Amino acid sequence: MTKQEALFEFLLRKADDSLILGHRLSEWCGHGPILEEDIALTNISLDLIGQATELYKYAAEVEDKGRTEDDLAFLRIEREYKNVLLVEQLNGDFGKTIVRQFFFDHFEHLLYEGLMNSKDERISAIATKTIKEVKYHLKHSSEWIIRLGDGTEESHDRVQASVKDLSRFINELFYQDEVEEILIKEGIIPDVKEFRVAFENNIEKILEEATLKLPEEKWQLTGGRKGVHSEHLGYLLAELQYMQRTYPGMEW
Repeated sequence: MTKQEALFEFLLRKADDSLILGHRLSEWCGHGPILEEDIALTNISLDLIGQATELYKYAAEVEDKGRTEDDLAFLRIEREYKNVLLVEQLNGDFGKTIVRQFFFDHFEHLLYEGLMNSKDERISAIATKTIKEVKYHLKHSSEWIIRLGDGTEESHDRVQASVKDLSRFINELFYQDEVEEILIKEGIIPDVKEFRVAFENNIEKILEEATLKLPEEKWQLTGGRKGVHSEHLGYLLAELQYMQRTYPGMEW
């Protein structure tokens, strides 16, 4: 694998993470538990889709095969998406959506802090812009975890169940293969293994304040980075890609 191929794959993976989670959060538009959260989740969704757009643009340039960011976002089949399984999971109730966001935000915060120091100027610029949004996302999800976990008996039990369910997808956030090995060596991305302990300490500190805890069982689900997804992604893509598939090349 060449450096160019590795860079394209990395950009695609991160763009897919943001696009799929952004689409999931967009499903809350008009359905939030309170007006403020309806707006907040929609804004976070827009942030993520904006991040995906910048990453897809750069990926298309790196690939240099005539594809655009729209082609990468809308004209690939399910197995060609490389997002982690966590982001494609169903929203469930509001608490489950927050738990999913909580795990993702903590990882993204540490990753983008590292990416700001990338030797790739384009990635460094994207990270410098993105970190401002990620910090807000992290603050939002962390505050809600505490509020729900240390709230009523029902909110605590629901969120604890979601922590148990979604914690099975944490390990895949730290997935590494030849792609990461090449880019780490080139100084383009940080080695995520180096902040695994910080990640765990950060989430456990907040979970403790929320009277929640991670399950003792360590069984994990993976596959997304290799294009092997849960049954949920196909349905999501059918909705996401409908307009582009139905009216190819349509412009607003």
